[in-house]
Amino acid sequence: MRLIRNIYIFCSIVMTVEGEAPELPEERELVTNCSNMSLRKVPADLTPATTTLDLSYNLLFQLQSSDFHSVSKLKVLILRHNRIQHLNLKTFEFNKELRYLDLSNNRLKSITWYLLAGLRYLDLSFNDFDTMPICEEAGNMSHLEILGLSGAKIQKSDFQKIAHLHLNTVFLGFRTLSHYEEGSLPILNTTKLHIVLPMDTNFWVLLRDGIKTSKILEMTNIDGKSQFVSYEMQRNISLENAKTSVLLLNKVDLLWDDLFHILQFVWHTSVEHFQIQNVTFGGKAYLDHNSFDYSNTVMRTIKLEHVHFRVFYIQQDNIYLLLTKMDIENLTISNAQMPHMLFPNYPTKFQYLNFANNILTDELFKRTIQLPHLKTLILNSNKLETLSLVSCFANNTPLERLDLSQNLLQHKNDENCSWPETVVNMNLSYNKLSDSVFRCLPKGIQILDLNNNQIQTVPKETIHLMALRELNIAFNFLTDLPGCSHFSRLSILNVEMNLILSPSLDFVQSCQGVKTLNAGRNPFRCTCELKNFIQLETYSEVMMVGWSDSYTCEYPLNLRGTRLKDVHLPELSCNTALLIVTIVVIMLVLGLAVAFCCLHFDLPWYFRMLGQCTQTWHRVRKTTQEQLKRNVRFHAFISYSEHDSLWVKNELIPNLEKEDGSILICLYERYFDPGKSISENIVSFIEKSYKSIFVLSPNFVQNEWCHYEFYFAHHNLFHENSDHIILILLEPIPFYCIPTRCHKLKTLLEKKAYLEWPKDRRKCGLFWANLRVAINVNISATREMYELQTFTELNEESRGSTVSLMRTDCL
Repeated sequence: MRLIRNIYIFCSIVMTVEGEAPELPEERELVTNCSNMSLRKVPADLTPATTTLDLSYNLLFQLQSSDFHSVSKLKVLILRHNRIQHLNLKTFEFNKELRYLDLSNNRLKSITWYLLAGLRYLDLSFNDFDTMPICEEAGNMSHLEILGLSGAKIQKSDFQKIAHLHLNTVFLGFRTLSHYEEGSLPILNTTKLHIVLPMDTNFWVLLRDGIKTSKILEMTNIDGKSQFVSYEMQRNISLENAKTSVLLLNKVDLLWDDLFHILQFVWHTSVEHFQIQNVTFGGKAYLDHNSFDYSNTVMRTIKLEHVHFRVFYIQQDNIYLLLTKMDIENLTISNAQMPHMLFPNYPTKFQYLNFANNILTDELFKRTIQLPHLKTLILNSNKLETLSLVSCFANNTPLERLDLSQNLLQHKNDENCSWPETVVNMNLSYNKLSDSVFRCLPKGIQILDLNNNQIQTVPKETIHLMALRELNIAFNFLTDLPGCSHFSRLSILNVEMNLILSPSLDFVQSCQGVKTLNAGRNPFRCTCELKNFIQLETYSEVMMVGWSDSYTCEYPLNLRGTRLKDVHLPELSCNTALLIVTIVVIMLVLGLAVAFCCLHFDLPWYFRMLGQCTQTWHRVRKTTQEQLKRNVRFHAFISYSEHDSLWVKNELIPNLEKEDGSILICLYERYFDPGKSISENIVSFIEKSYKSIFVLSPNFVQNEWCHYEFYFAHHNLFHENSDHIILILLEPIPFYCIPTRCHKLKTLLEKKAYLEWPKDRRKCGLFWANLRVAINVNISATREMYELQTFTELNEESRGSTVSLMRTDCL
């Protein structure tokens, strides 16, 4: 059966839940769940589109013929656990698509049959029928696969009506069983027969007939009230028509000798796989392995699961030997609180041994056990402690699969391990193993499970596991992903829930063969070291299990909870080589840019000017306007090129300086102060002059110091007005000859803001008149004139060779 995929609707204020249905075609079903609602009648307002209707666990005691007319598409109807006493199958005559009908656990005493041709599942078990409710119409249900029946009496004639049906499963659920006619069950034609017995029922004859009935036989509720036949009588029972190959006994409560009789009887039947689960036995034992007849059997597998011992008087060794001397292929004794196990002192044929969920200790491997055919050994959930002891035991077997999970296993470095080369699958999860376990592993291991141990790292000096394909080290204490230098064929790796912060580059480089990786739920540190790991999912063929929700940052704190795929780690900041190259390139570009600017825009000159202006500005801030005015000594400072000095000395100076001393001119060579630098003298001259006269010519614009003098005069911080500059154009200057740093000079020339020296001598008088007017300023205070004359006399004495040495141009 399967769970139907539902569209939920309401039934009497209750939301429907998923119900069960037989194996119908997979399609969406409309389920109406009206179970556990104390209903006494079938609801009249059922949705017509309903395909599954659950009315179980109610108080229904009668079904009306019109109850299900409105649900013509009904496929599944569940009516179990009600109080229905009589059923007329004609009630469902309009439900042509009905496939599943469950009427188990009611109070049915009679049933009126009607042919439901499409029915596949019909369950009438656990009702109050006196005899089996089977008639001729039941034999016409050719599509019937699963049939559940009950009745206090079983007769051959009942089953003969359906003997021709090929059933998959027949389920016999009895509340009482007062009579059984021997030979009735073998009449049935079914693959599986399941019989649930009432208490205090002699099941012996049912077991014997059941083995002749179906390939699979299951019997539930077997207790010690049954009357077993003796071994001599068992040998006389004919089982020539035995069919059962799989026998399951569930909920068994017997004395030991009774269980012994069951084992002995089944041993000589056609049963190949015998399973007893939920068994309780005890009492005084009179029979042991010496009384058991091990001859003439086809038995291959015996399973004893969930075994409980009552107080009884028998040595458990006799029980263990009884089972191990059976010398079959597969033996399981699980959940039996078994403290140890004994084997005969000769080789046995066991290929599969399962002693899970017991209390076995290392004592199991301290005795010689001869298992030359053993391929699978399952010992999970015991109390084993020493891994090396297990290896020594396994080395004498052709073992392929070993499960030692959920024990107390440890391994010390000084203990020698010796495994057979045949071991390919080993489960060592949920133990106390540390890093040293990698020194005690089979070389041919292919699948290894080490989850939930105490492993901190995979030692580099570990043995080479060249065949290892799957490795599970989840829930340990690893701080890094293991490299694959020792696991060259590794394709599946699980390191979930460890302490991995930043997987090393060694994993990315050495584990190219890994196709599936589960590294989720680790406390990742989202820094540049994690960049290569993040790129695995995008740029490699590795399938990251749980990506991306299970891969989040733990550190740094500002990124905690951020998924790795959402973390941006710039390539430039994470690639040291690229960062160095980028810095070098930027430095080269900046260097080239600075060099270009220095050559093309004369930046050093601007820097010098800026430094000088800064110093001057700081000095001016500390000087008041009155003090600046008292410092003025000259009407004008003259700046010119050395190549134009003849015109200055022969024309300009004589025409400006008259005998009356009305205009005082500052010349560089007259008033140069040897104690100051050239730039300081220039600043001082401009500061002490009301005006600055510049004699312009092509020679002027090509002269460095002339540019310097013009720059400071233009940015003069000692004058409040902006008319302190006078330009005299001595010769025409082509604009292409003017350097880019003299853009202000170029602007003034374009505006023709200058006095042009006339080529016609007759116009010189007007030129000189305009020049005098431009520089005419009153500085006639007696005290100031005296100071100026004194300053002039002192500086004339110091003129001479010093000037020619200190100033090479603009003289």
